[in-house]
Amino acid sequence: MPRLDVPSEDSMTPEQKAALAEVISGPRGRMPSPMIAWLQNPALASSAQKLGEVLRFNTTLEPSLVELAILICARHGTSHQAWTSHKRHALTAGLSRDIIAAIASRSSPTVCSDRERLVFDVSTTLLAHHRIPNALYLRGVDTFGERGMVELVAVLGYYSLVGLTLNAFELGLPGSVAPELEDPDFAQG
Repeated sequence: MPRLDVPSEDSMTPEQKAALAEVISGPRGRMPSPMIAWLQNPALASSAQKLGEVLRFNTTLEPSLVELAILICARHGTSHQAWTSHKRHALTAGLSRDIIAAIASRSSPTVCSDRERLVFDVSTTLLAHHRIPNALYLRGVDTFGERGMVELVAVLGYYSLVGLTLNAFELGLPGSVAPELEDPDFAQG
């Protein structure tokens, strides 16, 4: 069960109402789950949702690559809600079920485009080691440009925040539990 609930409309401050209205009027059209927690600090909610909007909808990376990075991040942190939500978005954006299944099983995809492979390699390396070796970085810049690399790193950082928020406050659970992410060594509750 979630540790936090959306405040009732009559208990929200004007700042909370403004942050909520802002996200609903944007491209998402609804409140994303992490905002349930972020609304505790309306400035955080407003700022974080704006950053998320930029990273989901306004980068030089094609949507399938953004969703690939998000899924890698969700798998890295075993964030069930982020995984469940973005698995749907990834399929809609054209990411293959085989790539998604490989990420879920913590293995390397065997069939993917060069751009997908590069996002996979940069993302998994950065999340695992908190650094990118120079050769891999240069491949990334050569393929995506400096702006694209900055955007990719920002997607990973932002969705780390999202995943931590969702996990800490158990948002979206139990309804969004993804069986393919179950960790037998960690029991909920």
